[in-house]
Amino acid sequence: MRIRTPKKAGFTDAELATAWQAASLLLGYPDEELLARRPLLRRAVAGLPDAVAAPLGRVLDRLDATPQRDLAADYVATFDYRKRCCLYLTYYAYGDTRKRGMALLRFKQAYQAAGLDLDDGELPDHLAVVLEFAATGDPEQGRRLLIEHRAGLELLRISLTEAGSAWAPVVDAVSATLPPLTGRNEEAVARLVAEGPPEETVGLAPYGADAAVMGPVLLPDPVVGARS
Repeated sequence: MRIRTPKKAGFTDAELATAWQAASLLLGYPDEELLARRPLLRRAVAGLPDAVAAPLGRVLDRLDATPQRDLAADYVATFDYRKRCCLYLTYYAYGDTRKRGMALLRFKQAYQAAGLDLDDGELPDHLAVVLEFAATGDPEQGRRLLIEHRAGLELLRISLTEAGSAWAPVVDAVSATLPPLTGRNEEAVARLVAEGPPEETVGLAPYGADAAVMGPVLLPDPVVGARS
C-alpha cells in the first residue's frame, strides 16, 4: 500500500528542515563540537513553532546545565544499552534479521538517489542520519522514511519518556512534525510495546553492524546556520 505523506499543518518547508536538522544534531554524541553549537541551535530553535521549539529548548537547557562528561555517560547508557532506546529505525521492525539487511539497503539507495554517499562507519537508518537527510538531502523521501518507521519511532519516544531521558524531548519534537498515529501504526506500536523487536540474530557486517552510535554524517554544513 502506498504511504501518503501530507505536509504537517503549521510547519513551512523551512521550519521542517530546521526542526529536523536541530533534532539530528541533538541526537548526536554530546561532544565538545555539539556543545559549541548551542548558541546557533538556540537561535534556530527560537524561530520554530512551539510544538518543536519547546521540547528542543528543554534539551538545550539540559546541555547547558550538565557537565559534558555526565552527558556522554548518560548518552551511552541510554542508547547503547537499552534495546528499546535504539536509534536505528529498522531494528524495531526487523531486529537483527535478514529482512533488516534489505531495509537498510533501501535507506542507502534513497541517499544515493539524492546524490549523497553515507560514511561507511554508520548505518543508514540511524535516526540522526535520517533526519539530516530529510533536512538537507531529499525532504520528501526523508519524511517518507520516517513515516514508514513511525511505529519504531513511537516506541523510542515512549521508552525515552518512561526512562525520564534527557533526549526524550528531541523525539517528541520529531513526532510533532509527522502525521498523528492512526490505525495500523497504533496496532504496530502496541505489538512492539508488548513484544519488542524480533530476536533472530544474523550477521550484518556488510551494512556496518558494528558501527558506533554517532551523530549526523551526511553533510558537513548544517542548514541551521542559515537562520543564525
